[in-house]
Amino acid sequence: KSVNYSALAAGFDSRATSASCFRRIQRFMAESDLTMEMVAKVIFKLLPVKGKVTLVMDRTNWQLGKKNINILMLGVSYKNVAFPLIFEMLDKKGNSNTAERIALVERFIKWFGKDCIDCLLADREFIGEQWLDFLNHNQIRYHIRIRNNFKITPGGSQKEIKAYYLFNKLLINQIYHHPKIVRMHGVECYLSGMKTRCEGKVDFVIIVSFNRPQEALKYYSDRWQIETLFRALKTSGFNLENTHVTHLDRLEKLTMLTMLAFTWCYLVGDFIDREIKPITIKKHGRRAMSVFRCGLDYISKILLTRINQFNICIVHFLSCT
Repeated sequence: KSVNYSALAAGFDSRATSASCFRRIQRFMAESDLTMEMVAKVIFKLLPVKGKVTLVMDRTNWQLGKKNINILMLGVSYKNVAFPLIFEMLDKKGNSNTAERIALVERFIKWFGKDCIDCLLADREFIGEQWLDFLNHNQIRYHIRIRNNFKITPGGSQKEIKAYYLFNKLLINQIYHHPKIVRMHGVECYLSGMKTRCEGKVDFVIIVSFNRPQEALKYYSDRWQIETLFRALKTSGFNLENTHVTHLDRLEKLTMLTMLAFTWCYLVGDFIDREIKPITIKKHGRRAMSVFRCGLDYISKILLTRINQFNICIVHFLSCT
């Protein structure tokens, strides 16, 4: 439940001193031959979802001293979470750029093929002419939220307007799919949206899509699943922010190991929930704990106490055969 080297070293099942175990961890992170392709292919093989997948792109960042840790992540949507798959350590603070986003998707296509992609979801940060043109050119369906004041040119018009003008007359929570193609940043696309109220103020959720605008809001509602993933990697699971590692190559390895650990925990928790003891549903309709947390707690108990209440071979869940 922690990636802090000192905490990990104290948990080693060994007669060696904690200092010796600490150095073993350091040597592993510095010298091990662990590649992104290897880890991504293992996780993809272990995914409970088969067939076409919904990709989710987002970014998480934190600061360690004066060092900015900035990770651009591509995950696979599944139920109430996103499985981490490929990421890029950004040696800077702030948003990713178009080249970094395209490179991430191109790596996915190279390793897994384009035909397995159902669509791609992303938030308002992930927009731009070259980026959308890349997705259009490769015929990758997408549903990406845009800012309310983005300039668009409706079909049959030469006049630019702000995107929210198309949705301004809606009632609160009313949904509208604009029936005609519009141009935004020089790229042809569809727009869907709804009028909302946030903290007492009127707001809009406007989604730009490659096609099938009627599905846009339904698909986009799954984008938040990657936020659940980030919480699991950080405060609700492995406390990734607690690492003192700032060397990007070593931090990349640590993050990849954490991704494998997340996948392991989810698969174990999902098995317990489905086959052995369903997670309690509280009165408000939500689970008492997440599937991931169920697996994390169960694996942790086995590793720390050797008590295997349900007699599960937990290592089997990491097998790709």
